[in-house]
Amino acid sequence: MCGSLGFVEAYQQYQTLQIWDSVAGETIAKATTIERFTNGQLFIKVKNPSWRMELNYRKQDILSKLNTALKSPMVKEIIFK
Repeated sequence: MCGSLGFVEAYQQYQTLQIWDSVAGETIAKATTIERFTNGQLFIKVKNPSWRMELNYRKQDILSKLNTALKSPMVKEIIFK
């Protein structure tokens, strides 16, 4: 059973990667890179500090859109680095 849990997490990561650009929008997608998605936490590398500040303001909106697109509350938190 443990192996299937790893598969589920890998699939969730894959789904998140696939929809990030469309959910975040082209401008944000160009300024960000997904680092990893583990235990409901999505780690996003941001191009510069001013973008990080802007995205922290928009975090709840992006989180909501992401989970709506995934059709599941998979992403519990977004961490912009």
